[in-house]
Amino acid sequence: MQNAQKFNWPDFLKKVAVIAIPVALQNLLTTTGSMVDTMMIAPLGENSVGAIGLCAQFSSLLFSGYWGFVGGGMLFFSQYWGAKDDDGVCRSYGVTLLCMMTVSLIFGLAALLFPEVIMKIYTDKTAIQDIGVQYLRIVGFAYPLQVFSMAASALLRSTERVRIPLYASISSVAANMVLNYIFIYGKFGLEPMGVRGAALATVCAGVVNVLVLLVCAKVNRHPHLFKFHRHFRWNKVFVGEYFTKCFPIICNEVFLGVGNMIINIVLGRQPEEAIAATAVFRTLEGIVIGFFSGLSNASSVLVGKCVGSGELRTAYERARRIIYLCAGFIFCVCSALLLVNKPILTAMSLSGKSLKICTGILIIYCIAAVIRMCNWTQNDTFRAAGDASFGTILEITFMYLMVIPAVCLSGLVFKAPFLFIFACCYIDEPIRFVLMHRHLYSGKWIKPVTPEGKDALPAFFQSLSKKA
Repeated sequence: MQNAQKFNWPDFLKKVAVIAIPVALQNLLTTTGSMVDTMMIAPLGENSVGAIGLCAQFSSLLFSGYWGFVGGGMLFFSQYWGAKDDDGVCRSYGVTLLCMMTVSLIFGLAALLFPEVIMKIYTDKTAIQDIGVQYLRIVGFAYPLQVFSMAASALLRSTERVRIPLYASISSVAANMVLNYIFIYGKFGLEPMGVRGAALATVCAGVVNVLVLLVCAKVNRHPHLFKFHRHFRWNKVFVGEYFTKCFPIICNEVFLGVGNMIINIVLGRQPEEAIAATAVFRTLEGIVIGFFSGLSNASSVLVGKCVGSGELRTAYERARRIIYLCAGFIFCVCSALLLVNKPILTAMSLSGKSLKICTGILIIYCIAAVIRMCNWTQNDTFRAAGDASFGTILEITFMYLMVIPAVCLSGLVFKAPFLFIFACCYIDEPIRFVLMHRHLYSGKWIKPVTPEGKDALPAFFQSLSKKA
């Protein structure tokens, strides 16, 4: 077994970089595209920026609905990939894809048929509601395309084909930016469409993303993505184990999604300047999350693969170290973002009170983000290793017993200043960090689903007890 004193840092960092860099670049491309979207929409007014930001919160609720299946799917993809079980990878992908597409169709239909209801939930500002309704009635068609791309990307990353999703994102973001320019402002003889043009560009970009993913995977002869006859070859034992492992993750994401919706409803009932500032912040937050996603995916793949192949000590040592890598990288990213925040916010058409509010939001967020991203990385690591419950219970408990009451009381009852309300969104992070860290060092989060991993468990826990 690998000894902690002999941990191969150069090899570990190389493996992290191979996975993390393409994933981070992909997410940063998407964030850059969102920033350009906001800049293009900004001349239409702060209400348009705020409306698109609130529509993005509905998209985040969709994200919460399907992300539980992504997390559960990657648990199985990475462990079966480590065990070289191709049938296991294919079956896991089939279940994951079916569940995710079901969620996307529900949200897509809601956006198309009930946009007025959705906007009334998120804000009481009539002008913002009207703009958001126009956007949702078109962008709902993009949801199934985006979710299919996410499912395929999760499979490709877990099987260490991280460049294909990157190529697809480059193509998609480029298409979105060009089509935004054409549709929003009515270039090349077209009528200006405003926010409807931004929504149409998003739908077209989703088509491009799917096509590039499929073509690149076909050219590279991916061993799982096109094995349709093996995707749905399930039995009761497999489906039962899949949903047993995924259920806590699904509950976590759904409850978090509902909790975040409640928080966004409170934020959406603040002054228009605060709503516009929050919408711009959510775009910039994607820069931090982009870097986090790279490290999180690297952790999930590298740890999950080792757990699946029975190299449990290696998985344990990798997990311990990637948390500190995450903290260091996120600190550097946040520091850089704070240094250049004013030019960026000005370019995104914030001024006066909205500029001041968004600057305050960024300062609060950058302080909290280092701990927050470490918590997320630890939770994703636990999930990849088979423990989907511990982080879920902590996150949901603290959100509903601490964060939501603090935000609702400060925002709706005491009418506190907006920045104080926003700061309440992160008051649980330090406490969870301590509890998650204790669990990390216990090793109890390693719960394999493969025979190779299960056979290695007794020796692994024996080695931990000797070290203690």
